[in-house]
Amino acid sequence: MKRILIVDDEPNVMRVLKLMLERAGHQVRTAADGLAGLEMARAEAPDVLITDIQMPRMDGRELVRTLHAEAPQRGFDIYVMTSMTEREEREWVRRIPRVAFLEKPVSPRQLVACLARGLDDGNEGAGHVGS
Repeated sequence: MKRILIVDDEPNVMRVLKLMLERAGHQVRTAADGLAGLEMARAEAPDVLITDIQMPRMDGRELVRTLHAEAPQRGFDIYVMTSMTEREEREWVRRIPRVAFLEKPVSPRQLVACLARGLDDGNEGAGHVGS
């Protein structure tokens, strides 16, 4: 069982992902924006963080960058959900370890499978996790 934090401002997305991940045996918490997600990640140190990019108060890019700056050797994987397809939009993640993109719409089954595999703890970001 993994402790998972989902950060997304779309209640329906959070509800579906939370339900599927709980059915897979994980403990799931949610936050409705990046700032709330940052506070929860700091306080609870989840095993996995799943975040959207476009959110109010603090977007997913800033959330990931802040967490990495505060703890470059953090002990959890980060999955960034996005529908953005531009390569430049995704390049920033390659410099951050244990971060990968998930293409929206995210398949809950794909997400469960990704979590079971985990991300490489190498020096480069994990990049894109296929659809």
